[in-house]
Amino acid sequence: MAKAPRCGPYICGIDAALDVVSGKWKGLILWELDAHGVRRFAELRRGLPGVSEKMLTQHLREMEKDGLVHREVYAEVPPRVEYSLTEHGHTLNQALAPLGAWGSERTRREGLEVVDVAETSHG
Repeated sequence: MAKAPRCGPYICGIDAALDVVSGKWKGLILWELDAHGVRRFAELRRGLPGVSEKMLTQHLREMEKDGLVHREVYAEVPPRVEYSLTEHGHTLNQALAPLGAWGSERTRREGLEVVDVAETSHG
């Protein structure tokens, strides 16, 4: 069943913003692309431990449709596809920065476990 397009009506700005970042992986995709600029699919998948190929593909398609992610396909053999943030994606990532700071403080305050992505993506 196809998901309804994200086009409101919305109660407030937070409602509209959360609509485009809903889902476990979208915020992390924004973070990964912001941190690394351009990523190929396999690089994104390695940087997001636990994401399935199906879910990553679905989220990238939705984010491209929402104007957050640019998908560049190169006419090479084998084909090369690269993903990067659009200007709209960068502004959303900047808007999420205070939320990330709040989350980091929460993990510190409550002693919650944090995954070391550097170890999981290179191990």
